[in-house]
Amino acid sequence: MLAASAAALPALLATASCRSSEVFAGPDPLAGRPALSPDTITLQAVIAAEQAMIALYQAAVDSQLRTDDLEGLLAQHRQHLAKLQAQLVVPPGSAASASGPASGRVTVARLRAAEQASAADLVRRLVTVPPALAQLLASIAASDATHAVALGG
Repeated sequence: MLAASAAALPALLATASCRSSEVFAGPDPLAGRPALSPDTITLQAVIAAEQAMIALYQAAVDSQLRTDDLEGLLAQHRQHLAKLQAQLVVPPGSAASASGPASGRVTVARLRAAEQASAADLVRRLVTVPPALAQLLASIAASDATHAVALGG
């Protein structure tokens, strides 16, 4: 009986096609990385925007533009970034990209405009994300709007 089974094995293997998607439940490990969810893409965009805001503030602080006021706002943006990054699950081997230094002269008017634009962008995104993320984005948008007022806007 063992000899008969061994003889039938090559024929059985020849007729069976074993694809990983047929054997395993879930995503095909051979198909590459799955597409990112819309929430993840939104979160990545908001993180990149927050990194750009931090770079802008850092350039302003480095140029000693009203550093007493700006360092507190910069610290708040760093806290926002940490909260956003805590929401993002980054696959192993993926590095979060940091924004480079801000280009051009940084003025209070430029910071105010950046804060206003950030607040407006975050409010627009609220309807596209789940409630927990919407609450975080709303909190950051309110903070950005407050920063714009503090900067004279």
